[in-house]
Order: sequence, then C-alpha cells, then structure tokens
Amino acid sequence: MAQNKEIIDYGEPFASWQAPEYEKHDRSKLWYILASIIVLLLLLFSFFTVNFLFAVIIIIAAIIIILHDSREPAMVDINLTDEGVIIGRRFYDYDEFKDFSIVYKPRREVKNLYFEFKNSLRHRLSIPLLNMNPLSIRENLLKYLAEDLERTDEPLSEGLAKMFKL
Repeated sequence: MAQNKEIIDYGEPFASWQAPEYEKHDRSKLWYILASIIVLLLLLFSFFTVNFLFAVIIIIAAIIIILHDSREPAMVDINLTDEGVIIGRRFYDYDEFKDFSIVYKPRREVKNLYFEFKNSLRHRLSIPLLNMNPLSIRENLLKYLAEDLERTDEPLSEGLAKMFKL
C-alpha cells in the first residue's frame, strides 16, 4: 500500500541556514559543584518544610539537566520565505506574528532574530542568525512584518540563561 505524502508549498525562500536546536554551554567542574550544592540545599529546605512535591520537582529538574547535557544539539533547517518561517518541520505564517526584531551585538556575541506572536500566551520565537547577514534579512522581513525598534538587547530570560549556563 503506497503512502501519499502531500507536498505543501510554503512560499519562495529568501534566506536559508542551519542552526543548533539549542545553545550548548561549556560547563566547568565548578559549575557542577555549585549546582549540586544548590540542589542539595533546596532538597534540605523541601524536607524541613515538609514540601515533598518541591523535592520531586527539584530531582526531576536535575535529571533533565543531566540528560540534556549528555547529548549534542541537532542541527535544524531554518527558512524564511515570502509566506512565513519554517523551522525544522514547523511552519509559522507571518499572520501569527505581531512583529520582528534583530539584535546584533558583536562584542557580546549576540546575533539573533526574534518574532513576537500576536497571541500573548505564546513565547517569543528566538532564532540565531549565525553567519547570516542581518541587514538583508531585515530588508526582506520588512516586506511582511513591522519591526520592533524598541528591542535593542536580548531578552532578560536569554541573558540569564547564558549567564547561568542553562
């Protein structure tokens, strides 16, 4: 029995590249020692306050970080088209976005493209630009979306994640 695979046209791409699915941080032994101490202190706190659910959450979070750290990030195809954004197998229509912004700070090694969703319950979409030219991407995206000129730095959550190597 033959399977019919529907080919969907997501528009003509104007920029394509590959990026890792997440940023992998180089963590030293000191980072692991400090993280272990923090986990132990949080576990002690949860037992003294008889909050066993908190202890379970801390243990699960620690296991997830350990498992996540043991694998390399997969490379994901990113395509910007005249219809929307394709990340891996997921398509986002430009109609889903409120605006976009590009943060380019070479000295801090920040070169990211951000899409803000119209639905405020959805988290922003952050895409590393790597070796792509931010000016040509901006020029093309302006045809489809408004630009948020107020965003000049990466979001606080990303800055903290980098700082704590999470």
